[in-house]
Amino acid sequence: MEKPWKCVDCGKRYRSQSQLEAHRRSHTGERPFTCTQCGEGFSHLCSLLTHQRVHTGERLFTCSQCGKGFTCSSHLRRHQRVHTAERPFTCPQCGKGFTCSSHLQTHQRVHTGERPFSCSHCGKGFTQLSNLRKHQRVHTGETPFSCPQCGEGFTCSSSLRRHQRVHTGERPFTCSDCGKGFSQSSNLVKHQRIHTGDRPFTCSVCGKGFTQSPHLLKHHHVHMEKPWKCGDCGKGYRAPCLLEAHRRSHTGERLFICSQCEKGFNQFSSLRTHQRVHTGERPFTCSQCGKGFIQSSHLQTHQRVHTGERPFTCSQCGKGFTQLSSLQTHQQVHTGESPFTCSQCGKGFTRLPDLRTHQRIHTGEKPFTCSQCGKGFTRSSTLRTHQPVHTGERPFTCSQCEKGFSVSSRLLRHQRVHKRYRRTPELGAGLGPEENSAIHSGEKLYTCCVCGQDFNQSSSLSEHNYSHNKEMAWQCEDCGKGFKYPSQLETHRRRHTGERPFTCSRCGRGFIQSSSLRIHQRIHTKERPFSCCVCGKGFNQSFNLALHKRVHTGERPFTCSQCGKRFSQSANLAKHRRIHTEARPFTCSVCGKKFKESSNLAKHQRVHTGERPFVCSQCGKGFTHSANLLRHQRIHTGEKPFICCVCGKGFSQSSTLLTHQRIHK
Repeated sequence: MEKPWKCVDCGKRYRSQSQLEAHRRSHTGERPFTCTQCGEGFSHLCSLLTHQRVHTGERLFTCSQCGKGFTCSSHLRRHQRVHTAERPFTCPQCGKGFTCSSHLQTHQRVHTGERPFSCSHCGKGFTQLSNLRKHQRVHTGETPFSCPQCGEGFTCSSSLRRHQRVHTGERPFTCSDCGKGFSQSSNLVKHQRIHTGDRPFTCSVCGKGFTQSPHLLKHHHVHMEKPWKCGDCGKGYRAPCLLEAHRRSHTGERLFICSQCEKGFNQFSSLRTHQRVHTGERPFTCSQCGKGFIQSSHLQTHQRVHTGERPFTCSQCGKGFTQLSSLQTHQQVHTGESPFTCSQCGKGFTRLPDLRTHQRIHTGEKPFTCSQCGKGFTRSSTLRTHQPVHTGERPFTCSQCEKGFSVSSRLLRHQRVHKRYRRTPELGAGLGPEENSAIHSGEKLYTCCVCGQDFNQSSSLSEHNYSHNKEMAWQCEDCGKGFKYPSQLETHRRRHTGERPFTCSRCGRGFIQSSSLRIHQRIHTKERPFSCCVCGKGFNQSFNLALHKRVHTGERPFTCSQCGKRFSQSANLAKHRRIHTEARPFTCSVCGKKFKESSNLAKHQRVHTGERPFVCSQCGKGFTHSANLLRHQRIHTGEKPFICCVCGKGFSQSSTLLTHQRIHK
């Protein structure tokens, strides 16, 4: 049929004047048909009628297979392709099919690299307008979709649905080959390619196949020109938005701010990864042990634990590592380099994170706080170790004796007791079966092959071996003592200089080493992390626990060579020997009187100074000894703990009871 009515703008022809008039509105932008409810305008009456069904909820066109309703027939036709699997719109480059032409147009931008929708804030480009709108919520902070369980907000509803599976544990997408479940269908599709070997994404230049389209897009960069050059470092990029993102690494600009902790990032992907710290989401799961990770790179590194792969090898000693950063840190052992130095105490570190953690000792900062007792810690790992104190949880169990431990390192240390041979590489002496109970008897499994001294940890033996090593390169100028490392010499030098850089924030007392400060702080916190497994008594040092265990075992390893008397501690043996030698090494500088023990000298010196540190809380009288104060306090309390067994009379002092008992003789 003839079309006599021609559009003067585009040349298109129509059969009637009314059709031409309606078409002209596409050029003029005229929208004469307006919705009375929302005010939106339309160029055609039929478009207005279809739109009004949005407000009325009317759905005239119903799917005969699933019953779903639609407001217009074109939407129904598009939907029916879901049931028929018809995909009439095919990509000429990769052959992928689509149910509607708009989806094909969007998909073709993957091949052309076209991103017509750009963010006005950061310049990032998108292939779809809807993706741009979602992205802009990153800058505005808008999160209209909130989780009803934890309150976390999301920029789009699909992200909320995926997140909710973290709470429910739902994995609705199951692999038909191995039965593994996934929380997202896209993850299932990617996983199934492991079984099929399918690589549907092929490079049009070199023919290389990939299992995922992002991998193909990354690969395309190899063949593409990079016309956008960075003026600072000369690095090239294929798009201005990528160059803009890179420039932030030089300017320090951080456009993407975390809404919870206000930390800034120069890329949105970095912000997304960081937010998983707050949500606890770990989308990358190890298929062997089930452990979850925030980033895929962390999962890849972890999987080497199971495979035993160590791709990074030290060129000097041949030791292998699972991470490049671990190799770089290790190489500093050979060079002796400690590039990160504490400005307060001069201690050197091979890694910047270790320096930052160390500096908290000087500042007193404890950013990791226990939610139950409020105690603060300088490291998150120390907090995790502390938390089982409240729960009583001991998740690490010995498979041989079923003893439980709160920390895996203590279990590993304990398991050495059950091993057949003693771990002394130089000596290699075998142990008998009776040594399986060594952990309970306090026996020490690591023996020095030079002097025969025993240790309960391999690390203690390693430190002791340095005393036999003649290559002590770092010598003290004051006393000539040699050290293996400069950090050890630095610590030792403080004994001569009197420097105490580690100060207690509560009482002001100073210490030479940070470990001594940590032990001291337990006096204020009352923390006793080392508990006796027999009686439950707690101690603030592992050394004190080891001494206490001898009370239960009856062990007295220190024997007097003159009278044969045995002692549980070397210090008690040293005091005892003075009975035979009559040595009195502690001399009063005022009167010259000598004493066997330093504590007796300290008490004696109060005679000269007049110091009376033990004061009665009731009458204010002072005493030089705590025992004298206890005797005095019985005057106020009327307590008479010493009772005569003959007549039952009580006395406040034992000496008075002895005098009284002479009456009955």
